[in-house]
Amino acid sequence: MSALVPDQSADPAASGNSASEHESGPAWSRDRLSRDPHADAEKAARVQAMFTSIAHAYDLNNRLHSFGMDQAWRRATVRAVEPKPTDRVLDVACGTGDLTEAFARRGVAHATGADYTPAMLALARAKLARRRPTLPIEYIEADAQALPFEDANFDIVSIAFGIRNVADTARALREFRRVLAPGGRLAILEFGQPRNALLRWANRAYTERIMPMTASIIARDRSGAYAYLPRSVETYLAPPALAAAVERAGFNRVRQVSMTFGVCVLTVAHAAERHVAT
Repeated sequence: MSALVPDQSADPAASGNSASEHESGPAWSRDRLSRDPHADAEKAARVQAMFTSIAHAYDLNNRLHSFGMDQAWRRATVRAVEPKPTDRVLDVACGTGDLTEAFARRGVAHATGADYTPAMLALARAKLARRRPTLPIEYIEADAQALPFEDANFDIVSIAFGIRNVADTARALREFRRVLAPGGRLAILEFGQPRNALLRWANRAYTERIMPMTASIIARDRSGAYAYLPRSVETYLAPPALAAAVERAGFNRVRQVSMTFGVCVLTVAHAAERHVAT
């Protein structure tokens, strides 16, 4: 089991907003997305509201719109950090638990899935109970920027398609370093942009025009979630900038692996011996 610190808040208010605080209407309107969503003062609340809206169709949309590649990307993430039977894993922004389960299936000692959205965690717990109830997994509600765990409590911290949804990337990265034991491994899987101009054009046409329409229909979503997705990728840190941010947070041996022609980029790093204060 993970060593929880009871006096740290896992409540959405820890980020300064709650899901109910944004005005009525879609979480991400066209007007709001015309600006940088990462600079939005209500980003945390809007992201939570967005995921609450699409949770019921999250897995289906992931499989359909990645053509099944999302699971392959997660398996590659697990392999990249070479999990050991004694490892304690924290999967941040775990969503419905796909990456958390992938680590547990590799035989780690324990895996903790943490997410900011209760609706996603409910699905993760139900899926675990239905499919693999004996896996050493626990799910908790937690904010990536204020993790409710003791220092040096984990050997691996992972986050898949979630780092750009955090209100403050640098703060989250410092928290990841804090809860990792020295020498522990960090894995960040995030969307990118293909380098090839033709592939980049095709990817943008798909993610900005086709996918938002079809995914919204499937999810019956009016939150703007699938318009936010490509806009949040476009305006987020480029892979070299993310690698630099990881180093500043107290990690070393940073390397990045491009997947599927650059559609995804996996960043892997090790916790430096010296702890970086938050």
